[in-house]
Amino acid sequence: METGDKVTLTVETTVQAPIEKVWANWTEPQHIIQWSFASNDWHAPRAENDVRVGGTFLTRMEAKDGSFGFDFGGTYDEVRENEYLAYTLGDGRKVTVTFIAQGSSTKIVETFEAESENPAEMQQAGWQAFMDNFKRYSEGQ
Repeated sequence: METGDKVTLTVETTVQAPIEKVWANWTEPQHIIQWSFASNDWHAPRAENDVRVGGTFLTRMEAKDGSFGFDFGGTYDEVRENEYLAYTLGDGRKVTVTFIAQGSSTKIVETFEAESENPAEMQQAGWQAFMDNFKRYSEGQ
């Protein structure tokens, strides 16, 4: 496989919450099911997360009308609590998430390798929608 052909995209947000709360909301299943979907006509009925190197995660995402659903999962390659996550998705793509404490707020920068089935702009918008939903959830608690 040619690594030079991979397109890498980045999404980010700043959450008005301390890094410890942001980390918990990002990594704990009881929180993941509250925000891990791109729009209100979807939901995440189940999440599992073993946050350690070699640990796996899986989030089940489904349309609320039952018309479609899929599992989003992978394996952690690097974990630095309250700072950084690197993982490999089930299809082999790499993702990194950096958490940056900024006083009482936290900046999150997520970089991912795009897949080849959908336009890059669509993927970036979709991943940004997840990030925006995470921000709304974390700030609304």
